[in-house]
Parts: sequence; C-alpha cells; structure tokens
Amino acid sequence: MFELHTMNVTELARRVRIPTQRLKEVLPELGFDIGMRAIKVDDRAAQAIIEKLSHPDVRARILMPRTAEVEEHADAAVSTSDAIAIPAKILVKEFAGLLGLPVTKVIVELMKQGVMAAQNQSIDFETASIIAGDLGRKVVRAPEQALHTSRHEAQEEKLLALLKTDDGEVLVARPPVVVVMGHVDHGKTTLLDAIRKTNVTAQEHGGITQHVGAYQVMVPPHQEPARSQGILRSAQDDFAAARKITFIDTPGHEAFTAMRSRGARVADIAVLVVAADDGVQPQTIEALTHIQRAALPFIVAINKIDKTGANPDRIKQDLANVNVLSEGWGGKTPFIEISAKQRQGISELLDLVLLLADIERDRIRANPARAAVGTIIESHVDTGEGPVATVLVQAGTLNVGDLVSVDDAFGKIKAMRDYQGVPIAAAGPSMPAKILGLKTLPQVGDILEVATNAAAYKQMMRERKPKKRPIRFGTPPPSAARAHEEDAAEEDAPKIPEVNVVLRADVLGSLEAIHEALETVHHPEVKVNVVQEGVGVIAEADVLAAEAAHGMVLGFNVESAPSALELAKDQHIPLHSFTIIYELVDTVKAAVEALLAPEIKETKTGALQLLALFRQDRNTAIIGGRVMAGKLKPGNLFRLFRNGKDVGKGKITSVQIGKQTVNEVTEGQECGMKVDTRAALVVGDTLECHTEERKKRAL
Repeated sequence: MFELHTMNVTELARRVRIPTQRLKEVLPELGFDIGMRAIKVDDRAAQAIIEKLSHPDVRARILMPRTAEVEEHADAAVSTSDAIAIPAKILVKEFAGLLGLPVTKVIVELMKQGVMAAQNQSIDFETASIIAGDLGRKVVRAPEQALHTSRHEAQEEKLLALLKTDDGEVLVARPPVVVVMGHVDHGKTTLLDAIRKTNVTAQEHGGITQHVGAYQVMVPPHQEPARSQGILRSAQDDFAAARKITFIDTPGHEAFTAMRSRGARVADIAVLVVAADDGVQPQTIEALTHIQRAALPFIVAINKIDKTGANPDRIKQDLANVNVLSEGWGGKTPFIEISAKQRQGISELLDLVLLLADIERDRIRANPARAAVGTIIESHVDTGEGPVATVLVQAGTLNVGDLVSVDDAFGKIKAMRDYQGVPIAAAGPSMPAKILGLKTLPQVGDILEVATNAAAYKQMMRERKPKKRPIRFGTPPPSAARAHEEDAAEEDAPKIPEVNVVLRADVLGSLEAIHEALETVHHPEVKVNVVQEGVGVIAEADVLAAEAAHGMVLGFNVESAPSALELAKDQHIPLHSFTIIYELVDTVKAAVEALLAPEIKETKTGALQLLALFRQDRNTAIIGGRVMAGKLKPGNLFRLFRNGKDVGKGKITSVQIGKQTVNEVTEGQECGMKVDTRAALVVGDTLECHTEERKKRAL
C-alpha cells in the first residue's frame, strides 16, 4: 500500500526561515494553497516549496512587501511597545528575557520547531522571529549600531566604563596580566610549570589544560654590581626588587575557543607559544586572532627547540606569512627560542615580559584604594562550599566581608583563597582569587563589583533583579485546540533518530566548551540533543531525565552520587564520566554513528529468466529458469523485473540442477530454485541478482 509522507507546516517554516503564519499567506502566490488552518503538507509539495524559496529572486519577490514595510518603519517599530528589537544572533536565555518569558518555555517552543538549543546557545534572527510569532510577540531586527551580538562584548564595555571613573593621579603600577596562548600540546602549561617550578601538566588529564588557570608568580631580582651609597633605587628598576606577574593559562584544544577569547580579554600582554617541531597550527592562528582583536602587545615563544626536527626559522616564516614579523627580520614582534621542558630561555622570556610591561606602564595601572572591580574567569559548584568563582581583580582591593554583585548574582565574601589554595584576607589589582559567598553561580565573563555600603548593595539588588517585561500584544498565541493539533501532527511525523544527552560538568566554562565541541558532531540523519545540563555532582534527577529522554548521562570532571549510580544501573541508563573532553565527544560521536543506517554496496552477480512457476505461497516460491548472465548462488538477493519495471524483490534460498542441490549455476544453465519473496511471480519475469555488503558509516 502506498504511504504518503508529510511534513509539519511549522517544520517547513523553520526550513525556509519564514514565520509560519507569513508562510501560509505567501504560499498561494507560489501556487500552493494549503489553507490557513493547515498543519501538514505532503513531502513532494514541501520539497517543491523549499526549492522555489531557495531562489533569491523568488524569495525577494514574495517577501518584498513585508520586508519593505518593516524597513520603512524600523525605527518606529523598535520604539513601540508591541515590537522587540533583537540582534542577528542572540542567546536563548537573553531572548527569553526580552520576551519576558521563562527560558524553559522558549526552549520548549524551539524544540517544537526542531531546534535543539540550550539556554547558553545562540539562535539567529530568523529562528527567533518564528518562535516569537508562535508565542504571540512581534520582533524586529535591531539597527546595526545598536547591536550587542555578544554578552562578552557588553561585559567588556561595562568593565571599561567602571575603570574610566578613576582619576589618573590615583593610579599606581600593578603586576602585568599575561595570557599564554597557542595550539594544543605546544607546551603552554609546561612553560608555566617551568616558571612556577611545579608540575601542573601531570595533573591536567591527558596533558591538556581543561580550564583557564590563573597563577601569580614572583620574578626574583637579578644580581647586580654593588651600588655606591648615594644611588637611589627606582621602583621600575628590575635589578632592585622582585616583581609579580600574573599568568593565565588557556586551553589549546579546539573545543575551548570561548575560553581562549576570554583569556585574551582580561590580559595586558600575550605570549604566543609555537612548537618548533610542529609549526603554526589552526589554534595558533585562532589565538593570534584573539590577541590582535584585543590589541595586546605580544611575544612569540618558539618552544621545544631541544627536540629533533625543531626548525625555528620555519616558524618565523609561517608567521611572517600572516604578517607577524620578528624583530630579527625587521619587524616589531619580539621572538624568543625556549625549551620549557629543559627550562632553557625562561629567564630571558620573563625579562621580555617585564620589558613589555615597562613599555606599557601607562596602561598597566590601577587604583588599589577604590571599591574592587574584577572579571569572573571561572566558576563551579562545590558540594561543601556552594558556588565558587575565580575572579581576576582589575581595580581596587577585594576584601573578605565585602558585599558584591556579579550581574544578578549577589553575596558577601565569606572566604578567599589564592591560586595555591592558601586563605587570604585581601586581593589587590591583577591578583586572581577564589571567592566563596555568592548565593548563585555567576556566569564566566561577568563583572564583579563591590558595594561601598549596605545602601549601595541594596540599590544594586533592586536594579539588577531580573525584570519581567510586559506582555506584548501582537499576533494572538496559538489556541489550545491548535496546539493539540500540532502536537498530534508532531507525533505522526516521520521520526529522526536522536541521541539525547544529560550533561554535568565541574564549571560553566567546561559546559560552554562541551557545547562548542558537540556542534561538530552533526549529521542530517541523527539529532544530538542536550536535554538537561548543570554544574556539580551527577544526581538521581539527571538519571531520571536521561531515562525520560531515552538518553545517557555524561559527566565531565565530576563525580556521581552513589544513589545516581545505583539508579542508572537498575534502569540500565548509560552513565559515563570523563576527564578529557574529546573522549566525551567521541562517546557522543559513537552513539550517533550507531544510529546511522549502514552504507550498502551492491555487486551484481547475474540474471535469470523465469521459465516455469511450480508453486507459490505467501512468502516462498519454487521456480525454474535459465541463467542469462553471470553466476547465481544461494543467498543472492534479487530484484524482479517485468516488462522493464521493478515489481518486487526477494532472495535465493537454494538451487538445484535436476535433483541435485548445487552451490552455483552459471550462464546458459537451466535450474530450479526456491526463493523467498512476497511478489507475485509470472513466467517471463527476470530476476536480476546481486550481493550486498553492509558497511558501518562514520562521521
């Protein structure tokens, strides 16, 4: 029986990037009048619509009236109360905030449209406009000059505004903040090991930095000739006293793009590490882009010069090709050759860092006496301590007991620790510190501010309490009946296999990196959905969520509660914990590959003309025929052709010549066969035989 495949109109609207209601309005102009109440369209019509709307001329002609109207009244629309201005890309949670709706409701609507996006993921304007329309809201694209396409850009602007309030006369020199960047396994963390004389790489799983680590080191003073008693010591004199440098180690693995960008934004100076035996790699170029975008002075450290195959000149040439020219070749960028493993060239590198800091000394200053301002560079939930955040203080002095706000997270600093875990009472400019006392977990990249008094703290809380936007009156929301019809349509629609994942990670930065990494695991035949995520220990609720979604629980650098492990075992829910991000990604990739239909390779073996039909029942038949070409064997599959048309298929189960069972018949031989088939056979039919080789598909 012929089966008619259909597509939901909402899915069609998503594919052509036109709001559902608008699509129904323009379809008659394309010759497809499906009606304003339609919830389905057959696949052939859907493909024809997609094809037509893929042509720019057709799309422009159909949508021009509405587009012109929006552009003509764009300024008015943004200012009126029934339209919301949104940028070209927006985070789901920010979109929900603009709509004045819970983020869960927006995520559910996105899922109905086939878009699987978590609250920290971005959606484009077209998707947002479809969702807004279905929720009874109007949206317009914000003017280009008003766009804040990135939460991080907004936070950076906020930080700059806060720091500009300081008078130049009260600014004093602070330790430089140095970000170490480069490709994975090029020796960034080993370099910091050499500087700190510790072994952190061994603690990082797989030898790959999994977080942004912030460390402060003391560079010892150089030995100098004895001074005469009349010579004064200068504060800028490197020979006179030890100096502090704050280092930020960023991950080099491709999954940690956001972390590298974040590291560049809070630094004063960058060190770009390139392995002499490996050369310039993708993350090298990406790190260079972040450095140049942040306008950071930087040093190129050519590492691993002790290794066989090291070729520093090739590194210089490769970087010269992207307009980074060394001072030795007439450029302006300092290059230095080092071996972090052998601790060779480390002292010279630190001298270069301090020299750059002295050149940039007018910029590397802060007011230690003001209320503290800093940036959250990492955050996580500790089972015993609650929300814990690492803050890099950029101005002022942060003290235990301070009342602080971090976006809409508030609290009182109960305790602070330095990067070594030693309790401290205060943290000055350029110092990284772990803080305890926030009531909720802040977002990485958020700006921390200290309230000068209790009244200012209460004012901050009032101003930053999440605001409920008034309901916008536009297109009425879908009725309950319509919603029920669309839900039913979703159930009837052809199902795409899904890999559903519940994620738990140690810190927000890890979740962000995992999301980026999972974006590389995609295939049109299988969906990957993050159905729930969070920071902290894997709990029973995570297992129950995975069970409801027929999915798996994946943890990164977190432990599982014993009750969660027991529940997962009882309910046969896959639960895996990882310490290396690409192993987690490989697990998801393997799950996707397991759902892909195998690749089938057909090899033709021969053909037989049906000369006699001895018996046929529902599933089998006994036939006689002559081999017209090739060789036929039991186990061969066949397609049945009648007058040149494919009318069925089947399988040869046994072959006989006379009364003797044989394993093969060749061209020109006549034989009898038993075949498995549901097709009605007719004398004169042709059986075209083949074998199938099934090959597992990979991403």
